[in-house]
Amino acid sequence: MILKRLQVQTPQDFLTNSYVVCDENSKEAMVIDPGGEPERIAEALDILGANLKYIFITHCHADHIGGISKLKELKGGKILISREDSEGLYNEEISLAYYINMQNPELEADSRVDDNDLIHVGNLEFKVISTPGHTKGGLSLYCEKERLVFSGDTMFSGSWGRTDLPTGDFTELMESITNKFMTLPDETIVYPGHRKDNNDTGREKYIYRS
Repeated sequence: MILKRLQVQTPQDFLTNSYVVCDENSKEAMVIDPGGEPERIAEALDILGANLKYIFITHCHADHIGGISKLKELKGGKILISREDSEGLYNEEISLAYYINMQNPELEADSRVDDNDLIHVGNLEFKVISTPGHTKGGLSLYCEKERLVFSGDTMFSGSWGRTDLPTGDFTELMESITNKFMTLPDETIVYPGHRKDNNDTGREKYIYRS
């Protein structure tokens, strides 16, 4: 498995972690949360020689979906999002696109995914975990084989996402962390929607996992 993290810039200088996951053998790939700079994400896919199969959205906030339209235009890929958050793709009152001076993408998801759905990228298998709280339809993506989970804005390093935005709920967020994340194996690595590793000073990072 090849995992590339890009800190992509959105309007108002927000930095969001976008992830490119690629199966080394089939070269199938998935992009998680293309919040901005879609050309950079497309370039990363080209460097890997990857074919984009899915664009997975952990939640519908604008800083996680800002590059989705252009990326799909450039590289294809099916857009996956939860049923509850799919409205945010065309409703800026939910996505908060106006808050960061961004135009809402106004497009439909190709598929709406649910808790415990399985997503396959080449030989890699990812399990969808419903983790509401930051938004009502927040999702995380767990790969048991690679011992990692993409948490979106549910969890950060030493903290968690906001719950004072539309559809957020603090009690639900705590339940997601307690009942979903804390039940994963101790060796599971969390890849969050924002912030970077303490020893990581760059905006790009390749992580090769076997």
